[in-house]
Amino acid sequence: MTETTKKTVQPNKQQLLNRLKRIEGQVRGVHQMIENDRYCVDILHQISAIQSAMNKVSLALLEDHTHHCVVKAIKGQDGEAAIQELMSVMKTMTK
Repeated sequence: MTETTKKTVQPNKQQLLNRLKRIEGQVRGVHQMIENDRYCVDILHQISAIQSAMNKVSLALLEDHTHHCVVKAIKGQDGEAAIQELMSVMKTMTK
C-alpha cells in the first residue's frame, strides 16, 4: 500500500468515523462469535454485513473525493492526473 502526502478536509468526516466505529464493533462481534464457537453461517452473515458496510464507506469517500478533490484539480488544470488517479483507485476497488 502506498501513501501520498496529499491531504484534504473530509466534508463528511464525522459520518465516516461513525460508520467505521460501527464496523469496528461488528468486527469485535465476529471475533467473539468465533471465540464462542457460534454457527459458521451466522458468522458468515456478519462478515457479509461488514463487507457491505466497508463498501459503503469506500463509496462515500470516493464520492467526496470526486466532488471535491477531482473537481478542484480539473479547475486548476491538473485534471488529467486527478482522473488517472481516480481511475487507478476504481480499478483497485473493483478487484
